Formats: sequence, C-alpha cells, structure tokens
Amino acid sequence: MSRSGGPINQLRIIAGQWRGRRLSFPDLPGLRPTPDRVRETLFNWLAPVLPGARCLDLFAGSGALGIEALSRGAAEVVFVERHPLAVRALRDNLERLHARGAVIEQADTLTWLRQPGQPFAIAFLDPPFGEGLLEPACVALEQGGWLTEPAWIYLEGAAEARRPALPPSWIVHREKTAGAVAYRLLRRTYSPAG
Repeated sequence: MSRSGGPINQLRIIAGQWRGRRLSFPDLPGLRPTPDRVRETLFNWLAPVLPGARCLDLFAGSGALGIEALSRGAAEVVFVERHPLAVRALRDNLERLHARGAVIEQADTLTWLRQPGQPFAIAFLDPPFGEGLLEPACVALEQGGWLTEPAWIYLEGAAEARRPALPPSWIVHREKTAGAVAYRLLRRTYSPAG
C-alpha cells in the first residue's frame, strides 16, 4: 500500500545505467506505463539519436519513458504531469536513482505547452486513452516551437482509435501495434516555409 492508502504498481527499467531497477508508482485512473515490450522496441528505434538528447515527456504519468531515456543516456528530460500523486512518485523515484538532467513540471500538458517553447530533439506523448488529447498536443508542439529541426516524436494511443491527424512536416518513421496499444515514431522534417 502507498502512503495515500492506494495500491502500488511497479515498472522495470529495461536498459542503460539503471537496467533492471524496479520503481513504484500509484494506481491512478488513466495511468498505465508503456509496456516493456513496446518500450524496448521504441528505444531500439531511438538508439542512434538518444545519447545526449533533450527529451520532453508529456503526460508523464509513471515517468517510464523519460526515466528509460535518462537511463540510456539522454542529457535532459522534462517531465510534464498534472496529477499530484504521480508527480510525488516521480520525484521520489528520480531521487532514488540520483537522476541528473530531470526536470518535473506539475501542470496540465496542454496549458503548459501554451508558454514559449524551448526546442527538444525527442518528445514522448502517451496521454490517457480516450480523452482526445493526442491531436491538440501535437498541434501545440508544432506551433509552439517545442521541436528541433529535425526532431523525433513518439505517439502512443489505443489500438482501436483512429490514427491522429498530424502536422504536415511529421512523417511516420515506424509504427506497430501490441495488444491494445498502437505506437508510432514520427520524424519531424524541416517545417514548411510560411
């Protein structure tokens, strides 16, 4: 049981400096870490570009994607998460790992993205399923100056959901389905002049 009295869930870091470490996070509605198999595939895809990269983990939840990125050599990860219990668990886990380069922003993702952007090379978007957050977050990332040129964007959603509309400069690099999860790695090419 957690300090709040709710059940505890665990995730495992797959590779890198914290390989095999297990981290606890609270059982909250909509919070489901990216499955191990999906994370392994994603980070194999990102292996050539991840070391030294600045990453943005939107809808961070358990922090599974951002923590895996730090473990594998990302220079910085900014975690954006709105739920106070998830933020507390994320802070505790990053302290336990003595993680460097981690910044936690407790905020609603779409509201946070309205501020002036600082470009990131890699962005992870894994919002709660069924809330219609993926498309508006993609638009905000593109229009707000949050991405470098080029950049990599990871999208995760429900397999049965329709494919999200994407900004024209985003090209699907890889995509797969694993059970109830559809996941895609997109490459942002140079933004169209205009």
